[in-house]
Amino acid sequence: MHRRIIVPGVLASATLLLAIPASAASLSPGAPGIGDPYYPAYGNGGYDVSHYDLRLRYRPATDELEGTATLLARTTQDLSRFNLDFLLDVSEVRVDGAKASFTASGEHELEITPKRALPEGADVTVVVRYRGVPSSKEAYGFTGWHRTPDGGVAAGEPEAAWWWFPSNDHPLDKATYDVSVQVPDGTQAVSNGTLRSTDSRAGWTRWNWRSDKPQATYLATLAIGRFDITTGTTESGVPVLNAYSEDLGADAGAARASVERTGEVADWLTEYFGPYPYDALGGYVPNTDTGYALETQTRPFYSPRQFANGSNVSVVVHELAHQWYGNLVSVAGWKDIWINEGFARYAQWLWSEHEGEGTAQELADHVYASRPADDPFWTVRPGDPGPENQFHGAVYDRGALALQALRNEVGDEAFFTVLKGWPRKYAHGNATVADFRRYAEEVSGEPLAALFDTWLYQASKPEGPAARAVSGAAKAPAGSAEAPVPPKSWKEIAATNGVHDDGHRH
Repeated sequence: MHRRIIVPGVLASATLLLAIPASAASLSPGAPGIGDPYYPAYGNGGYDVSHYDLRLRYRPATDELEGTATLLARTTQDLSRFNLDFLLDVSEVRVDGAKASFTASGEHELEITPKRALPEGADVTVVVRYRGVPSSKEAYGFTGWHRTPDGGVAAGEPEAAWWWFPSNDHPLDKATYDVSVQVPDGTQAVSNGTLRSTDSRAGWTRWNWRSDKPQATYLATLAIGRFDITTGTTESGVPVLNAYSEDLGADAGAARASVERTGEVADWLTEYFGPYPYDALGGYVPNTDTGYALETQTRPFYSPRQFANGSNVSVVVHELAHQWYGNLVSVAGWKDIWINEGFARYAQWLWSEHEGEGTAQELADHVYASRPADDPFWTVRPGDPGPENQFHGAVYDRGALALQALRNEVGDEAFFTVLKGWPRKYAHGNATVADFRRYAEEVSGEPLAALFDTWLYQASKPEGPAARAVSGAAKAPAGSAEAPVPPKSWKEIAATNGVHDDGHRH
């Protein structure tokens, strides 16, 4: 141990220096957006959240939500202030225990100025107390909270969190979650992950959920209403919890006949994508008037309209495929949406093969041949579709065509090695389309830049050799306009073409 002797004058100078933050010159506000060109105001700069603890109370009759959100974060720069994405009315913010000043700004920003500046690399605890009526709040002309006859639902892409908890709302900042929701007795609260406990007191029941693996904010969900809940386990031992609104009417049977096959489908997908990445599984069907489905982590959201024409296991395949492609490996930016949707659609094609209702090649042939060259479908570039086309049908179908082209180019052995290895390589992280191309080249040993450019980045229908690489239909005689007969599974797959319609900003 070393002792240092400091004379009084030096001690006074040292005390003065300690009173001035060493990083004062570099202090600056965190950016109000994380830097995604598709959605410049989404997410925030200056920190990373590791955990959200949400303690909520909800009144279904009035749609009133009150809560205390505790965020555990680490700063990535010297911060004078920072933002959270949030819309409800805030009564108090504390940063590391001290009251902080705050104000609303922009369409959906909560601007927070801590009492003391935050140095880079600091572990920070942020507590936000709030309340409001989520369905009354709009940003950019829409609401991401869906009112139901018996409660409400938060499920949307690329944004939904603002209506029920303050967050850093972008897939680049994943975190774990504890969600505790108090509702009137007889009402259920459904969220992601594992139901840890329920307890009732004085006419209220508290539901405690935990997601212990990193989860993007748009994949966090909350559904409150009167649900019939079923439980079980997959053949591989993963617990399954499904929830169905008690008021699904004529759609109830088809919804159950589809979603109750969740465990079977998830086990089947492990053959292609590797081990199921989470310790919980399920799905829920609330009584909403929306038309889309969403891959909310471990527990996908399904609209009753997905089952209006009967059972639809294909949409269950699609949303469960996202648990690997989209959830386990998330987009680095929203332009990389093909990593989510192209693969989830291709999983539906693989399920069609499994069910004997048409091979992936037959489905590729049909998609290719049924769209003439002047169809606007071909002008959408799945590798970078633009925010206005982020959920265009071409991102799904042309995106799946790209995967069939890759399969034909590198062969089944390399192709399925890529499908299984990719989620493992980037598990719980983020990646780009370019990352996937490089990984496919690494596994296959083949140059693939031209193939990816043709199928993902050209705003025209691939013709000639490129087309022959993906579709037998391209070998039809010149001038032939006849498309192959749709495979038996096509109608069910096509019914999921709008799985995200109205679930995102148009």
